[in-house]
Amino acid sequence: MKDITEKINDKLDEIEEKENVRVLHAVESGSRAWGFASPDSDYDVRFIYVRTKDDYLSLNEPQDTIDWQLDEVYDINGWDLKKALKQFAKGNATLYEWSGSPVVYRTTEEWEKIREVSKAFFSEKSAVYHYYGTANNTYYDHLQGETVRYKKYFYALRPLLAAEYIEKFHESPPVRFDELLKLDLEPKLRNAINRLLEIKKVTTEKELNPQIPEIIGFIKAELSKQKSIADALPDDHNKDWDSLNMLFRNILQ
Repeated sequence: MKDITEKINDKLDEIEEKENVRVLHAVESGSRAWGFASPDSDYDVRFIYVRTKDDYLSLNEPQDTIDWQLDEVYDINGWDLKKALKQFAKGNATLYEWSGSPVVYRTTEEWEKIREVSKAFFSEKSAVYHYYGTANNTYYDHLQGETVRYKKYFYALRPLLAAEYIEKFHESPPVRFDELLKLDLEPKLRNAINRLLEIKKVTTEKELNPQIPEIIGFIKAELSKQKSIADALPDDHNKDWDSLNMLFRNILQ
């Protein structure tokens, strides 16, 4: 019987054949990549693909995304190379996470070149705003009741720790949650997160549990802190796209 990686690669083969594209990079992007999957977590597969040169030179350019599958097991969609390079130039933090995912289903030499060039376009301001926004939305949408889905704690904790990592190291943060936990945290908070991780391993995603004071307190305080930091950061976007343009042209040759 095929394992899940083989099944996902079969789906990538099917996408290439039916969409007439070539997959440059395909990864896991959700909780399985972050390191805190629930027993019933789905597979969030994200991929970057390239079309033929003629497609890019056509007046009726095809769509720049492929939404392939969304069900209880798989969430599979991809971005066109042109879209991806533009988003790198804008400092899109989500794309940097795909690039740094520890769970890689497929990759190429071209992607390694893209990954290296993209480092010059990482924007601290864009990334901190992104992580603050993700955590803030999670807090107000999912963490207001006396009982909460513990999965949602991680959707606030991880981006806030990622923002702290950027503040300290001035680079794209690691994808895995356990790497972010190497930051200097208060002992009570660290112990609470460790307990939360153990509970998360044996509970379903929709299960409700009581609030954890140490964690919700940290989230509230950190939201205020990271908003102030993001507002104060200067615009650090790299506006010289020459290296990205050259890379795009070379891949299409």
